[in-house]
Amino acid sequence: MKSADTAPPPGLRERKKQRTRDTLLRSALELFAERGYEETTVDDIAEAADVSQRTFFRYFASKEEAAFFVARLAELRFVEAVRRRPPGEAPLDALRQALVESWSTIGETIEQLIPLELHMRFYRVIESTPALLAAHLRRATELEEEIARVVADREGLDVNADPRPRVVVAVFGAVMRVTERIWSARDDATLGALRDLTAAYLDQVEPALTGNWRSDTPGPAGRKEPRNA
Repeated sequence: MKSADTAPPPGLRERKKQRTRDTLLRSALELFAERGYEETTVDDIAEAADVSQRTFFRYFASKEEAAFFVARLAELRFVEAVRRRPPGEAPLDALRQALVESWSTIGETIEQLIPLELHMRFYRVIESTPALLAAHLRRATELEEEIARVVADREGLDVNADPRPRVVVAVFGAVMRVTERIWSARDDATLGALRDLTAAYLDQVEPALTGNWRSDTPGPAGRKEPRNA
């Protein structure tokens, strides 16, 4: 007997719509990565996907929405992972463990839409494209507010009266921005490289906030090295 919680498989019409959307996504990201975001028009994307401009706008309101569609799915997975963390877990630990949890399956989720390699390649384009970077930072600010409210709810706090949820999420978000920027300038563009770099920098959050910086100096991978006398 089929479980009531099991969603029925999509019908033929729905599968066709998903294929069209995925083709548009792949075409858009490939053009953004190869030609440039500003240099790519909606008409270019529609032509590459062999559909009309009208069809593009049935799925996406703009180039920007197409550019960040996959990233938004990853963000939603992360937010839900934060919600599921054990209630007694400290906020920063909850954020870190939620990131680990979501990263363990995000590659598979992305691959259902577009090649993971294309996603990671486009992710690096963001850093070198002013319009995309501005949109990315705006979206990151909106995401931080959403997560801060989740953290406040977990802790039984009023996010507008207690600054701690926004502060801890801002610190976490700052680490993510630092690692994104450093990772985008390196040769290794894999998800694993980004994950490892983020973990190394998150290890430095508490020492950076509470430690004596003059007593020792972080090494290139987050290791502490004695300061020369």
